[in-house]
Amino acid sequence: MSFIWHTFFFDPIYNSLVFFIDVVPGGDIGIAIICTVVLVKLVLLPLSLKATRTQLAMRAIEPELANIRKEYKDKREVQALKTMELFKKAEVNPFSSIILLFIQIPVIFALYFSVNTGGGVALPAINTDILYSFIPNPETVTMIFFGFIDIAAKSLPLAILAGVTQYIHTTLMLPKPTARAKDAAPDFKEDFARNMNLQMRYVMPIIIVIVAYTISAAIALYFFVSNIMSIVQEYVVRKKGLKVELPK
Repeated sequence: MSFIWHTFFFDPIYNSLVFFIDVVPGGDIGIAIICTVVLVKLVLLPLSLKATRTQLAMRAIEPELANIRKEYKDKREVQALKTMELFKKAEVNPFSSIILLFIQIPVIFALYFSVNTGGGVALPAINTDILYSFIPNPETVTMIFFGFIDIAAKSLPLAILAGVTQYIHTTLMLPKPTARAKDAAPDFKEDFARNMNLQMRYVMPIIIVIVAYTISAAIALYFFVSNIMSIVQEYVVRKKGLKVELPK
């Protein structure tokens, strides 16, 4: 487990930060974090595009899913089988977004431990033992982002920006929740999906603000930049018109 952590997460993130600290003016770690987040998002772009395609496909096949739920509402096993067949025909992996999220969690931890732990590992101290051979040892490391935000401390403005951009991204990503018809009978699955939509849209941004503020400005900056890039990606995908082939 330690090998995986250092090989695929902590060491790459740490070395990326140190590389960009050496490159950017004044050794500003905040700018280095922005550059590192952009790099991470580019590496994860294929998975991110796949998750976006899945979201679009799920919207496109929603009428078919509704018909399956209605036709086989008393046959749960058949309903599940037909749903999986529809996912297969539409080439939809409903877990793609979850996979992308799970990959980013250790990246966030790696960023946190690179900035917010002691013992000669966390910045501004440079641990040369874990530097790659081609990564230079920077002469200057500035922990104050743009001269007024301590990256290792808490930052309410950055946390709020992280929450606001999370709300914008979630609003773009999720379809608008449909209200239940007055004469419609209660449906657990539809009610659950509606509640999850509302929680993702309104509760998640609040959680992001709390987490981003509680941990450090470095994590708040990560969420903010990551959300901005996701919003831009969403607009580009919509403008380019990503095509989703529906099952016939």
